[in-house]
Amino acid sequence: MTHAKDQEDRYRAAAEEFGPAMQRLARATEANSARQADLLQEMHVALWQSLARFDGRCGLGTWVYRVTHNVAADHVRRERRHRQAAVPLDVVDQMPDGRSVSAEREQADALARLHQWIRGLGPPDRQVMLLYLEEVSAADISDITGLTPGAVATRISRLKSRLSSDFKESRHD
Repeated sequence: MTHAKDQEDRYRAAAEEFGPAMQRLARATEANSARQADLLQEMHVALWQSLARFDGRCGLGTWVYRVTHNVAADHVRRERRHRQAAVPLDVVDQMPDGRSVSAEREQADALARLHQWIRGLGPPDRQVMLLYLEEVSAADISDITGLTPGAVATRISRLKSRLSSDFKESRHD
């Protein structure tokens, strides 16, 4: 089998298995749907390119999360530089639309609030929280982020407490 064929096969397997997780990461990273699509495409390109260097020293999932989280972190840094003075479009997404409130809408609102909360985290915390929500093990999060397993566990615990506190506060506002 040729090297290019190996790369293509690995990419297809990774995209099939981790595509939904990559979409969730793009949604949690970028509120604007057009930029989400661009970010997701950028993740797929980076993943495809990176698989030429994949040597199997870590699991494919760890590799995919490492590459895609690096792309997401670069995206956030770029967006912050370009939009420091602009009004964030995230605020527009959070405005009430006047329709009746249903359970589905409430769930969508809660998910949007969670994504907004995650986007407000610093890059290391955002990466740990998103991997935790993807049910990646602490050991794999440690491999992906370079943090020690103890630091990962501590961050997860603190982030869960902070999330709970922030959502309780927002209910009382």
